[in-house]
Amino acid sequence: MPVPIPRQRAIPAAESGQAQAASPGGTSREEAPRKEETVENTAPTNLTLLLIEDDPGGSAIVPELVDSAGKPIRVRTARNLTEAERLLTDDVQCILLDLALPAPGRATDDDELAVLKHVLELAPRHAVLALTASGDAERGAEAVRVGAQDYLFRDELDGRLLSRAIRYAVERKRSDTAERRLAAGRMRAQENRRLERGLLPTPLLEGSSLRFAARYRPGRSRALLGGDFYDVVRTADGTVHAMIGDVCGHGPDEAALGVELRIAWRALTLAGLCGDALLGTLQQVLEHERADDEIFATLCTVDISPDGRRAGLCLAGHPSPLLARPGRAARLLPYDNNGPALGLLPGARWPRMQVELGAEWSLMLYTDGLIEGRVGEGRERLGQDGMVSMVRRQLDEGLRGEALLRAAVNEVRDLNGGELTDDVAVLLLDRGV
Repeated sequence: MPVPIPRQRAIPAAESGQAQAASPGGTSREEAPRKEETVENTAPTNLTLLLIEDDPGGSAIVPELVDSAGKPIRVRTARNLTEAERLLTDDVQCILLDLALPAPGRATDDDELAVLKHVLELAPRHAVLALTASGDAERGAEAVRVGAQDYLFRDELDGRLLSRAIRYAVERKRSDTAERRLAAGRMRAQENRRLERGLLPTPLLEGSSLRFAARYRPGRSRALLGGDFYDVVRTADGTVHAMIGDVCGHGPDEAALGVELRIAWRALTLAGLCGDALLGTLQQVLEHERADDEIFATLCTVDISPDGRRAGLCLAGHPSPLLARPGRAARLLPYDNNGPALGLLPGARWPRMQVELGAEWSLMLYTDGLIEGRVGEGRERLGQDGMVSMVRRQLDEGLRGEALLRAAVNEVRDLNGGELTDDVAVLLLDRGV
């Protein structure tokens, strides 16, 4: 039986990385912590090793353990896992575990790696080196498979080998941890992208001769969905209904509310509601679902007649759509009867305006992110007039459909001098002859 050893007694000569001279009267074990404190104050170390072995005094570890900078590796010793748990402080980077140590609370166990598994559960963020007999390489390899960073033979250790193994184990653990975090981050990002793509609308235009294009750019960094929302559906009577809206703000809560409003709009539209009745019901949805009474949403709805020549327009605090027709300059539709944004005034009304489109046209609906970007380094904004002039020029250059929207959003971003801070959504409906 080995002589009982105090919990924090350092292995002779290993604590400082060099042999210690005995005092004339001998050094008691109670003085060891003071020696350790002296070493820490005079020679700060980069690495701390926790040795878990039932007989540290008989260990074959040799004294000179140094890190890559040549500084001594500090060694703490524990005779069992109970002591190890007390000594496992934040400054410990590596654990050297004797696989022959019995698992706690078990006299016998068929699992030869039970003690290792217990340590891995106890210290999931620490590097672990397994210590085994030289004729038991298979057990050492199995320890690595279970989770240890490496294994060493007890009777083949020397200071250079152990120092190198400790450094390797610590760096490998850091690398493995970083790789797992990166993989987990990528997985979460992929899941979020799949979720957000699923929340973007799929237009229901089957049977319609109208062409559809859309462009969406969220203001949130690394997001696919913001507070802007849009949708297009064709009802059984042949009417094409289009909508675009903007929840104030552009965080995840606003994005979620925008999705709820879009889904509600589609359901209500397919149920036959339009105009004031539709917007009033959407306001009720917003009031029940918003997290704060100050949150509101702007909205623009357009219902295009089955023959494609006329449209009904409702505006709830939203910018008016742009209409382009051959031979005429692109212009904004009337917005004199613009009603309030949803969520601002209880019992509000939203008049429906009748608009003549003609035989051939393009109708562009957009959110204010397209017009509120800066122009140059000053405070001047692009505004609706600047947006109309820009789109007129792009139409004159022959841009249509997806190419027109892509050019418009890219030019607005370039004028702003970089990415826009607000969400941008823009959709285009075209009718040819």
